[in-house]
Amino acid sequence: MKNFEKEELKKISYNCRKATFLIEKKQITKITLQEEAELKIHLVGCSICAMFMKQSILLNKMIHNLFNRNHAELKLDTKFKKKLQQQIEDHINNDRAY
Repeated sequence: MKNFEKEELKKISYNCRKATFLIEKKQITKITLQEEAELKIHLVGCSICAMFMKQSILLNKMIHNLFNRNHAELKLDTKFKKKLQQQIEDHINNDRAY
C-alpha cells in the first residue's frame, strides 16, 4: 500500500512539474495540441497549478509593462531636484566640518 502511495505522489508531482513547464512555455511560444490538451486536463483537477498559471500570467504582464513603459514619465520635477541637491550639499558641508 505504501509503495502505491509513493508512486501516485511521484506521478502527481511529475504532472505538476510538467504542467508548470507547459504554463511557462505557453507564455513564451506556442505549445502543441497534445501539450495543450494535457495542460487543460491537468488544470481541471489541480487548483494549485491553476493558481500558478494565473499568478505567472499576471507577473509576466507586470514585468512586460514595467520594461515597456514610457520612461519619460519617470522624471523628477525641478523643485524636488533642487531640494535634493541642497540636502546633498548640506550633508557634504557638514562632513567637511568634522
